[in-house]
Parts: sequence; structure tokens; C-alpha cells
Amino acid sequence: MARIYIETTIISFYFNVRAEPEMVARQNWSRRWLDAAMEGSDELVSSLAVQAELEAGQYPKQAEMLELLGAFPMLDLNEAVAETVDAYISRHVMPNNPAGDALHLAAASFHRCHFLVTWNCRHIANANKFAHIRRVNGILGIGNPALVTPLELLQESADE
Repeated sequence: MARIYIETTIISFYFNVRAEPEMVARQNWSRRWLDAAMEGSDELVSSLAVQAELEAGQYPKQAEMLELLGAFPMLDLNEAVAETVDAYISRHVMPNNPAGDALHLAAASFHRCHFLVTWNCRHIANANKFAHIRRVNGILGIGNPALVTPLELLQESADE
């Protein structure tokens, strides 16, 4: 059984209202993966960082997003996670925003998630950053989740 961290963009794309083909495709992949994952045996988790991002501002389907998020246990954002965020920022692993991408990665890494699922391919699911993240996590003695999109976790055959 894998522990999988659900990042904000997954919930957001699940309820996407944009009509651009790329956005619709991400919505479809997010829904297909998350619906199947919720019926499976993996442990799906998130954090209050996701909740805070979803609560910021006002936008379509916000209530539905927060309701879906409520289905997942929340990881503890303790002092050790905050120290991990500081390490990521000081070592230029993540942008200098302690409440953003660094916090998601720190929560998933500290709590030894097997996967962090996101559509953020600039700062999180970015192959150019994987080695740097692994080095820093190794120094910190914490886990190294696979940083993936839902598309990478879809378990469908080629003919589907």
C-alpha cells in the first residue's frame, strides 16, 4: 500500500471549469486517476497547506473542492516540516514561498509518502529538480516521494 500526497492542483483540476483542451485533458486524467485511487487500497493524504490554498480567494466550485479535500487525512505540519521548508528554500530547491510548493514537498517527504501527485511541473514534478531534491532529502534524512502527475499513475492498458 502506497501513501500518496494529494497536492492542490489535483483537487483544482478535478473541478476544472476552463474549456481549453489542455485544461479539459488534465481534468479528465485527474478524475480518472483520483476516482480509481479512492476505490483502491492506497492511503491518500493531504495537508492543511492544500486547504489554505483552496480557501484563498473565491472561484467556481470552491465548496466542492473543499468537500473533496475533506475525504483525505491531513498530514501534520509540525516544526520538523517547517525546518524542511527552510532547508529547501535555503538550498534553492524550491521558490522562496514557505506556504507554497516547498511546504507540499516537505510534508510529503517528511511523512515518507511514496508519491506526491501534482500538475505543478514547474516547481514540483520537474525532472530537472529530482536529483537536487533527492540530495537534500538524503542530507535531511527524510523520504523521497516520486513526484508525478495523475497521468503517470493511471493504471490503464494501451487499448483503453
